Amino acid sequence: MSTILCNIVSAESEIFSGQVEMVVATGTLGELGITPGHSQLLTGIKAGPVKVILEGGEEKIFFLSGGFIEVQPDAVTLLSDVAERAEDIDEAEAERARELAERARDNASSDVDFSKAKAELAEVSARLQTLRKMRKK
Repeated sequence: MSTILCNIVSAESEIFSGQVEMVVATGTLGELGITPGHSQLLTGIKAGPVKVILEGGEEKIFFLSGGFIEVQPDAVTLLSDVAERAEDIDEAEAERARELAERARDNASSDVDFSKAKAELAEVSARLQTLRKMRKK
């Protein structure tokens, strides 16, 4: 099967670069499946898991906090403020962060506090979803 270069880059570093058969991510308008030969594209992606299928069928799962995906004829680039390998996610820490975000949301004293807590809760929930997706594969 043919492949395409995939780069996953966070604000801090590049966490993945390699030839892949497919990239699966959730775009702002729905699920995206990118394979070699896909038309050029630039769109936002939602916080959550991103799956890459390597040559030979091996799957790797990453967490991205949102960002953008750019598809060019020879490469797919995913840009995000936060990107990490699913196996590097500390589940206990993520659960604690979710509980703190829920408490902050429930105790918000203003619309600004509520919006910030809601955004933090969404990101932590997406991180936990990524970990669960990795375990299912």
